[in-house]
Amino acid sequence: MTRPNDEAERWIVHGERPVYENEWVTVGLADISMPSGERFEHHTVVLPPAAMTVVLDDAGEHVLLAWRHRFVPDVWNWELPGGLLDPDETPAETAAREVEEETGYRPRSVEHLVTFEPMIGMVRNAHHVFLARGAERVGEATEVNEGRFEWVALAEVPELIAKGRIVNSGSLVGLLYVLALSGPGGPSRAQ
Repeated sequence: MTRPNDEAERWIVHGERPVYENEWVTVGLADISMPSGERFEHHTVVLPPAAMTVVLDDAGEHVLLAWRHRFVPDVWNWELPGGLLDPDETPAETAAREVEEETGYRPRSVEHLVTFEPMIGMVRNAHHVFLARGAERVGEATEVNEGRFEWVALAEVPELIAKGRIVNSGSLVGLLYVLALSGPGGPSRAQ
């Protein structure tokens, strides 16, 4: 369902200033007005955009995932290969580069699935999710500390999600997207 822009419901940004910034994060304060007319300062957080890829094997039955620890939430979980966009790269170039650097596999194809904002209320951090159908082993991973990559049966993914073994937003969105599109015929039907 498409809805027209309703300017009467738009939040207005009168200005924004950084409070703290470095190469990884900018924390700011935005002077905003809500549709009700109330005006105040609202915190903002800006993180660099990221790209991640659902890499399926040639049969479309397994997905390449890393089992890794994330220290900030102190969580172990399965994740897709991915990373931050370099300034001179498109999201698709980042997606392909990150797969190869982190796993030693080169995707046979890379197609855009969806772009989403993981914390849209206060954080600007576009996540670009791609699908790779098949991958060729071209060497060893060149990035270290990215976890232990394994081919995991796509059929096991719903249970891994239900058990809290896949909890990060990019991996959830990408994997659920592929599962939703695959239907009863399997992931090869996702277009």
